[in-house]
Amino acid sequence: MWLTWRAAMEQALYGENGFYLRECPSGHFRTSVGASPAFARAMLRELVAVDGALGHPPVVDLVDIGAGEGGLAAGVLAVAPPELRSRLRVIGVDLASRPARLPEEIGWAAAVPDAICGLVIANEWLDNIPVDIVEQTADGPRLVMVNVSDGEERLGERPHEADLAWLARWWPMRATGERAEIGRPRDEAWASVIVRLTGGRAIAIDYAHPVDDRPPYGTLAGYRDGSMVAPVPDGSCDVTAHVALDSCAFAGECAGAVTTTLTTQREALRALGITGTRPSLDQARSDPRGYLLALTRASEEAELIATEGLGGFGWLAQTRT
Repeated sequence: MWLTWRAAMEQALYGENGFYLRECPSGHFRTSVGASPAFARAMLRELVAVDGALGHPPVVDLVDIGAGEGGLAAGVLAVAPPELRSRLRVIGVDLASRPARLPEEIGWAAAVPDAICGLVIANEWLDNIPVDIVEQTADGPRLVMVNVSDGEERLGERPHEADLAWLARWWPMRATGERAEIGRPRDEAWASVIVRLTGGRAIAIDYAHPVDDRPPYGTLAGYRDGSMVAPVPDGSCDVTAHVALDSCAFAGECAGAVTTTLTTQREALRALGITGTRPSLDQARSDPRGYLLALTRASEEAELIATEGLGGFGWLAQTRT
């Protein structure tokens, strides 16, 4: 069966028996949440700052979009101080079923709440929102069609005018054979988060690229069992593509965001106290056990901020007041 890539991704990831409804993400790829509990501690610092900016309301929301196995929400809840924890309303948002061992305090929903006052974290969510792929031809962009059973491709129709306008602004192609991933559905998804934010901050974290440095042949990829595989949209693997976070930022501003920060995970986590600094060798002599624990923590933090790894993620943070 031949489909556009957007339709094929939707079916492969979220259709009946789709990859994300069937598989545990941690079994297929490593995320910041799984790399170290330091990531949850950093998100707690972000939440504490948001809570303070909001004036410590009676209820403060923590919404984890694309929550997967619930590790981030559970991790933040576990380290939250009692006074904040007593006011927290924590919700994991995912199409997958509620994880069996999730703490009872954490709510679970298939859709983003209608109103949010607090902190929203979308960690590796936007990259799994299905998008169409186009290829530049002598006659302009054409949709790329894919055979869902084996990944074979062929060219289809001209994209819709709204998608052509998005391409012209956010991913202009210059040579025949170049490809682009139309990020308009991701813009719309992110804007739908911002409009629900009555106060606080929303953060999107994903591999990203800027408009002046888009990859000429796109970033479509598949992952299974910890390895990169051919992105065949048959439900057997994750199918993903990097995110035009600058375009999402603009969409968020149009939806009401009053501040925008675009940076890297490395810089964002360093600002939140994640440094990867190794303990002093003097501690090894005076406190061997403490030294080993600190060394492990430093190693985990270093992975979170490594420029060529998790630290290379893009961070988009937007606020509403």
